[in-house]
Amino acid sequence: MITVDGVTKAYGATPVLGPVTQVLAERGITSIIGPNGAGKSTLLTIAGRLADPDTGSVRVRDGERDLDVHRARSSEVAKVVAVLRQENRLTTRLTVRELVSFGRFPHCGGRMGDRDVAAVEEALGFLELTDLQDRFLDELSGGQRQRAHVAMVLAQGTRYVLLDEPLSSLDIRHAVRMMRLLRRAADELGRAVALVVHDVNFAAAWSDRIVAVRDGRVVAQGTPAEVVRDDVLEEVFDTPVRVHVLDGVPTAVYHR
Repeated sequence: MITVDGVTKAYGATPVLGPVTQVLAERGITSIIGPNGAGKSTLLTIAGRLADPDTGSVRVRDGERDLDVHRARSSEVAKVVAVLRQENRLTTRLTVRELVSFGRFPHCGGRMGDRDVAAVEEALGFLELTDLQDRFLDELSGGQRQRAHVAMVLAQGTRYVLLDEPLSSLDIRHAVRMMRLLRRAADELGRAVALVVHDVNFAAAWSDRIVAVRDGRVVAQGTPAEVVRDDVLEEVFDTPVRVHVLDGVPTAVYHR
């Protein structure tokens, strides 16, 4: 599991996170929800070693290994935790296959062996990109590019996958497709996926756990049924909400 313990973060005199003590990812899918500026992405990027906390620590447990994310060697952490940040634009012109191959760098240092090639092939197939593997990224739609980036982190072969707003800029069709693929990654590949998501109803439909953040602190956590409730969502988002259960899934309706 990934455990955040007493983590805080401030930019100048402005606190943006914490203190937060939280099991962020253990199994299945964990969605992090909350309003803009709540600290969701900061929490995820600190857990993924893309930012340093001011105080506190992040530990990841994987089998017999127990790593302090910010003290262990980056090469060791990269074999356990893969992270995709929200801004993932690349200036270099790459094919889909070249991008996905980057995910194997922690294992092979750029010298691809048979296992690395097999991992890339598996990720391309899993994200339904095999037919697009020789296309350049700038020739793809937004949804296809997003799948290519997720394929890269899956090819990394880590137990834990952290995704910062993977549904950003996707229409409803491609967002549903992405969540189905992430659900399969959790169920069929045994990955523990934690993602920042803005759509509460997507979180409710696809997640095992939801962590709700406001003003840099965790204000609620639990199953979708425990978090997607009128009182909790009104506290988190400061707006009137009514939750209805549709086909067994709690669904939020925002009233005018």
